[in-house]
Amino acid sequence: MAGRPRIAILLPDLRPGGAERMHVTLARHWLQQGVDVDFVLQRNTGELLAEVPDDATVFDMRAGRVRRILLPLMKYLRERSPAAVLAAMWPLTVMCPLAARICGYRGRVVVSEHAPQSLSYADRGHLHNIFMMTSMRACYPWADHRVAVSRGVAEDMSRLSGLEIDKFDVIHNPAATGRVLQRADCNLPFSCKGPLILTVGSLKKVKRHDLLIRAFALLRIPAACLVILGEGAERRKLEDLARELGVGHRIHMPGFQGDPGPWYARADLFVLSSDHEGFGNVIVEALEQGTPVVCTDCPSGPREILDDGKYGALVPTDNVDALAKAMEDSLSRGHDRELLKGRARAFSVDQAAAKYLNLLLAA
Repeated sequence: MAGRPRIAILLPDLRPGGAERMHVTLARHWLQQGVDVDFVLQRNTGELLAEVPDDATVFDMRAGRVRRILLPLMKYLRERSPAAVLAAMWPLTVMCPLAARICGYRGRVVVSEHAPQSLSYADRGHLHNIFMMTSMRACYPWADHRVAVSRGVAEDMSRLSGLEIDKFDVIHNPAATGRVLQRADCNLPFSCKGPLILTVGSLKKVKRHDLLIRAFALLRIPAACLVILGEGAERRKLEDLARELGVGHRIHMPGFQGDPGPWYARADLFVLSSDHEGFGNVIVEALEQGTPVVCTDCPSGPREILDDGKYGALVPTDNVDALAKAMEDSLSRGHDRELLKGRARAFSVDQAAAKYLNLLLAA
């Protein structure tokens, strides 16, 4: 439609992750506000493709490797000429400013990081880290704005790029959707005679589901059950660990769920056991349903979301005993669920979408 601005969202793909889901949420909101949206994907794959709004357009760059992104991205920018591009996650956050500069693109370029990259790529070796830092130092300055989803991520971006911290905007993820469910109306495909403990996240090492399973095995609540929503490469190891610890019959792993809302609403406790996070969307999603939270005090988002422990328990990372104790303590006492819901509203879609638009479409 003539006269409507167009924003391009540049992502690797639409596999189920916090950053990917966040951009689908933003796109839906922007379309309702009269802004056209293109999803420009390195690879046209992922379960969240089914959730892309019908009014959005998906462009597949068919770039199996990052180094093959540059030419198709330049072609897209020349031919489609969006008013602005929002590029998420390194190395796309350096490829996008580079492509825009080479092809003479005149719209705004905003880059956003959703995790502390120095931790995410810590195991890639010295040469990889030098390349990452060099690329950030070269290309970040060409972006009109640089966004971090938490203060901790902004500090990490600043260290890696050599730019001052005031060159970064912090915009917390729009993880609170405004959809609050009634616990009694939510039915799950199994019953739990005791308290239901929930975690949500891809089954990968950084999420430390192994730590959570070990802590769960220490609980002195024999009727409790643990639900792990998500899919990934660690599934077999986690299932084997649960059996070895004798709690396999009380742990349910139903895989990725397109709508985890009912699971949050029925849970008695939500636990996040990660070694690091960029923000922690799932914490907000749990709070929005009034579900108490226990979380590892990992960099970078959880402490910001929980306001230094005011809205949920924070425990040291990689500490099974501390995690188990915090879970037991939380389950043994009452919680002000309305207070938790109120905290979640600080991370609403309306607020985040408006802040991004201010950067993307400002005169």
